[in-house]
Formats: sequence, C-alpha cells, structure tokens
Amino acid sequence: MMTTTETVAAKATRPAPQQVVVVSKQSQLNGLLETVLDAGQYDVVFVESTENAYSHIKRLSPNLIIVCLDIDDIDGFQVLSMLKLDAQTKVIPIVTCTVSGDDEEAPEEAPDFPDGGFSEPSAVWMN
Repeated sequence: MMTTTETVAAKATRPAPQQVVVVSKQSQLNGLLETVLDAGQYDVVFVESTENAYSHIKRLSPNLIIVCLDIDDIDGFQVLSMLKLDAQTKVIPIVTCTVSGDDEEAPEEAPDFPDGGFSEPSAVWMN
C-alpha cells in the first residue's frame, strides 16, 4: 500500500493532460468532440464565439486547436489568419472543420443514407 507521500509524488510525476481548445457554434459537433476528447483524457475548453476565440487561445496556449467554421464565417477565417501570424500561436497545430449551414437549421432527425454518409459535405484539414 502506498503512503500519502508516495501517492502525492506519483500524482506529481504524471504529465498534465493535453489541453484542446474547440471553437465551434455547432452544439451537436461539440457534444461529439467532448465525448471523444474526454475519453482520451484531454482537458477540453469550448469557445462558442469566434469573437473571443483568439484572446482565449492566446491566454490558454493549448496543445491543439480545433476550429469548426461555417463556410460563410469570415470572422472564423480571420481568427485562423491571426493564429498563423502570431509567433506564439503559429506553432500550435490547428484542425479545421468547415461545415455548411447553421446548427439550428439542421433537421431533428437525420435522413437515412444508404452509404451512412452525412447530409451536408464537410471538410477537415490539419494545418
């Protein structure tokens, strides 16, 4: 059995969880990402507005950034540009996911596709 000192020392030697910032207005996608990332024991921070995303990311300095953008979201693309131009944040890997349409416009039930695909085309890129 471990003593209190050994237990504290064991916890202190464990690496801190990797921090991931997710910038997304898509509540369904946020739920999916939260499930996957929590299972991997990542420290996940959700930012629902591109308005404050850059300042949150600068302050947190995460290990990974996931940005989910509506294809028409100019502010989201400006955040990506700012992150890549900043010396502190340009070294952080960024995964981008572009979607078409708003979360609120999504149907209650997804249609049944024979190939198991999605109703809207999406693209995922890692920078």
